[in-house]
Amino acid sequence: MFSLAKRTEEIMPFYAVELFKQATALNAQGRDIISLGIGEPDFTAPPQVVETLHRASEAGLSGYSEPAGLGLLRDAIANYYGEHFGAQVDASRVIVTSGASGALVLASMALINPGDEVLMPDPSYPANQNFIASAGGVPRLIPCGKEQRFQLDAETVARHWGPATRGVLIASPSNPTGTSVERDALQALIREVRQRGGFIIMDEIYLGLYYDGTPKSALTLDDNIIIVNSFSKYFHMTGWRLGWMIVPEALLAPIEKLAASLAICAPTLSQHAALTCFDPEVMQIYEKRKQSLKQRRDYLVPALENLGLTVPVKPDGAFYIYADIRQHSDDSDAFSQRLLHEASVAAVPGRDFGPAHASYTLRFSYATGLERLEEAVARMARFLGV
Repeated sequence: MFSLAKRTEEIMPFYAVELFKQATALNAQGRDIISLGIGEPDFTAPPQVVETLHRASEAGLSGYSEPAGLGLLRDAIANYYGEHFGAQVDASRVIVTSGASGALVLASMALINPGDEVLMPDPSYPANQNFIASAGGVPRLIPCGKEQRFQLDAETVARHWGPATRGVLIASPSNPTGTSVERDALQALIREVRQRGGFIIMDEIYLGLYYDGTPKSALTLDDNIIIVNSFSKYFHMTGWRLGWMIVPEALLAPIEKLAASLAICAPTLSQHAALTCFDPEVMQIYEKRKQSLKQRRDYLVPALENLGLTVPVKPDGAFYIYADIRQHSDDSDAFSQRLLHEASVAAVPGRDFGPAHASYTLRFSYATGLERLEEAVARMARFLGV
């Protein structure tokens, strides 16, 4: 009776979600599945944030906010970037969104025309391709190896930039690798893109979960980068659907116009609650939890190596490990299924993140407690006979 839009065929599936569904079904059957698959912290919003939500609800503060978000929250985010990431940001440049996904939709709609090409590293977060495609753009995955920390660099951008290329979409730290772009490499990449008149969208969703030094925003190198961030990961508010973007002044009016039509506003009760995230005592909770995640990383990386699951680049952020499984298999899909059904451990096969390394990589998430990680390693050791 009707035909579907062609884009429904072009949108990439999200295999991590399919794996999560399988693991959930097995749990429902009574199996104890340890999930190292889904990218969701096992921590939830601190009690103070939840209490603020209750107070806002009881006060009837659930109406629409301005399309760009509550002024107090925009101020708080701007201050957060100055205090924690070294970037001085005017609050007027902050736009609160329905998660980082909402920010990426707005950025794509504002910057990409049909047929425009956007360079991305392979491996990268699969949904990012779909945001570009939804605006009619063409996501172009560029294979990036361990010598590049699985990230785009200036030389790669120069080699692959073509007549239809309009910009790059990168993440630091990255999903699935947990690796960041080193500062000198990022500066060179920015220079390469700028001299070609291109845009840079930088996903800093995991910037707060950087473990090996003081994190710096890409804005400290170039104030015209489009920044995307979220309350989901560092702030542990995944289902609250709240994020933000920081944009150059020239993009403010068009982004706000799009936001008013496409979303009206981000969830208002979530916005009120998120104000409490920046209270000093609540920030101490987040920093303590961050150290717990670092402890998990420091356990799991050598544990996987001892199992013959090689980690080509040690992650310095996020909560993912991107492992090479070639000592055991060259079919990550089949290996992932065997891990799930025979060892009761869920890990995401590489095809979710691009074809370059798909057949021999798995992504392990350490967003679960240390005791469960230890049990998962014990199960995998038995499964692998190590």
